[in-house]
Amino acid sequence: MKKLAATALLTCCFSIVCHAQKKNENFHYPIRRAEAPITIDGELNEDTWKTTAVATDFFMVLPMDTSLAKLRTEVRMAYDNRFLYISAVNFQSHRVMVESLRRDWNFQKNDNFIFFMDPFDDQTNGFTFGANAAGAEWDGLQYDGGTADLSWENRWFSAVKQYPDRWIFEAAIPFKTLRYKKDITRWGINFSRNDLTTTEKSSWAPVPRQLPTASLAYTGVLEWDAPPPRAGSNISLIPFVLGGGTKIYQPDGPFDGRTDAGIDAKIAITSSLNLDATINPDFSQVEVDRQQTNLDRFELFFPERRQFFLENSDLFNNLGLSNLRPFFSRRVGLNAPIRGGARLSGRLDKNWRIGVLDLQTGETSKSEAPAQNFGVLTFQRRVFSRSNLTGFFINKQSFDSERYTGQPAFNRNAGLEYNLASPNDVWKGKFLYFKSFDPNNPGDSHSAAADLRYNNRKFNWEIRQEYVGTNYNPEVGYVPRRGYYRTSISAAYNFFPKNSILLSHSPGIMGLTYMNDFGNSVENESVFIYSLVFRNRALFTAWTANDYVKLSNSFDPTNLTGIKLPAGTEHIWNSWGTSFTSKPQRVFTYGWDTRYGGYYADGTRLRIAGNVAYRVQPYGSFTLEAEYNDIKFPQDNALGLKNAYFWLIGPRLDVTFTKKIYFTAYLQYNEQTDNVNLNTRFQWRYAPASDLYIVYTDNYLPEGFGVKSRAFVLKMTYWWGL
Repeated sequence: MKKLAATALLTCCFSIVCHAQKKNENFHYPIRRAEAPITIDGELNEDTWKTTAVATDFFMVLPMDTSLAKLRTEVRMAYDNRFLYISAVNFQSHRVMVESLRRDWNFQKNDNFIFFMDPFDDQTNGFTFGANAAGAEWDGLQYDGGTADLSWENRWFSAVKQYPDRWIFEAAIPFKTLRYKKDITRWGINFSRNDLTTTEKSSWAPVPRQLPTASLAYTGVLEWDAPPPRAGSNISLIPFVLGGGTKIYQPDGPFDGRTDAGIDAKIAITSSLNLDATINPDFSQVEVDRQQTNLDRFELFFPERRQFFLENSDLFNNLGLSNLRPFFSRRVGLNAPIRGGARLSGRLDKNWRIGVLDLQTGETSKSEAPAQNFGVLTFQRRVFSRSNLTGFFINKQSFDSERYTGQPAFNRNAGLEYNLASPNDVWKGKFLYFKSFDPNNPGDSHSAAADLRYNNRKFNWEIRQEYVGTNYNPEVGYVPRRGYYRTSISAAYNFFPKNSILLSHSPGIMGLTYMNDFGNSVENESVFIYSLVFRNRALFTAWTANDYVKLSNSFDPTNLTGIKLPAGTEHIWNSWGTSFTSKPQRVFTYGWDTRYGGYYADGTRLRIAGNVAYRVQPYGSFTLEAEYNDIKFPQDNALGLKNAYFWLIGPRLDVTFTKKIYFTAYLQYNEQTDNVNLNTRFQWRYAPASDLYIVYTDNYLPEGFGVKSRAFVLKMTYWWGL
């Protein structure tokens, strides 16, 4: 705890000097009211576009950030009572490169133009919109200084038109879609361009190459000639209807037919505070999780994909650290249906944000779970220029719990964390203290952590310390292991050779150690890594590692055979590996990831993973991912451990007939779980943010492809703005 306190003190002392002027304060774009209506068609023939100010002379971010961009980009903005308008002329003489017409594409694999808006100019939260060169849209919420959550969707309109020497992006974003405070005439703004053929990434306001152009610390200033128009009443109802059914074949079971209906609502309490409500929600349209080979001793993490939980999700799901999350929304409705709930989130003013969530699940005998209520309250106070202080309280309340063996009446969790972000985004950090309240585990039920990171062009490092008590138990969170002290460090240095095929090469080290409550080391890992970044954006990495593990619990090192190593046994090994990602400019791309070396019980493990992808511009792509693991143990081992090998194979077909009609077929063969899963999804966006889904899912036995289960869902949603 002394080390935690020392790191926290360093973090807090550094924060005192973190109040500074915005980095790109001198980059101003004046936005004016449109002189006449604007048609979104990618042609820019309206008088407004001929008279408005032009943002140009972009700065290069990649491959280097020391000069102006070679490709010219011209951006114009305007507004009227309903819409914020933007256009971008992207000059180039070569063929455009895109993945497909699907929304929310991979930034690295598309010629694109995107922009970032920070309506409160707090350099922490905002919105991002844009399109690739074929017109596929990109939209998302930004949090934590610029991280983009592309799962968020809302109503807006865009068009892209291609010409011999340029392509033009034009968009209209309803003020009802945005969250902002009335009478604020200064927003943060930046524009970003990515071109694969020239491998050039650029931005209007300059951004250091080690940071994403989404970094809100480097936005310029959007100056309004008058306060933005009030959005007026902003209520959206999103009803759905569905029909379908599930048939279980292994063992032989009945057909479970289903018809259902429900509704979501989005209500703007103010222009910056939003209420989301849901009755009988259904998430059958959500894409299937990508399966993972599980050789870990602890629970795997799968991200949230359900739309209801996404707006301002950082207030809830960004609490804590990667393996110390007091709230994880996928816990809600995991084994029981959600009957309804509401979520209030957003800003009270420039300095305060708030999040309140309440959801009710139904009782289900299948999972032997009672009806439960999930309540979350979070608040966030801005301090200094970009840092914040966040507090939370989480309550999971079970009803009639005495009828369910081992089910406590409640589980509660509270905590406070300080998030550090320097004005130039070079320093980041977090200091936190959490405590859980559970009638079955009253003692040692707290956790604490401190994390400090530094990242400039040539040098980056991070130090993190964590303590998680044996009885710290956030049942609505994600904490895969308990009862430990953890210290980790990492550092890397970047070299930039001149006149070379390499853009940079970087040696780095990483190390971590876990100690138990008695201060004894139970796990150590030391890694040396070397990375090569090529000018064509290909990436190669090689590493070598030394591992030591003393098992706290018995463990099957294959997660397949059922033969377990006893608790208390010690294991040490060396290993090495490589990874490669090919340049993204080609229609055929590939990559690999390898690992070979020692393993538990003096065994060896070989892992080979690879992927290939081919795209037919702009109508889709075919991707094949495969992973092979081969685990061997000494033949004379005392425990009778058995060798194991297994495949994980996942071909995926992604077809985009138009910007509104998509089809995806995803097959996953997981030998470790003895399952083949086929998921197909047809989506037609027949109106803005309104969809028709047809989802078909099969699960098979690998031997002979005997059907285990089969499901079909037809679902329609409609976004009805009032």
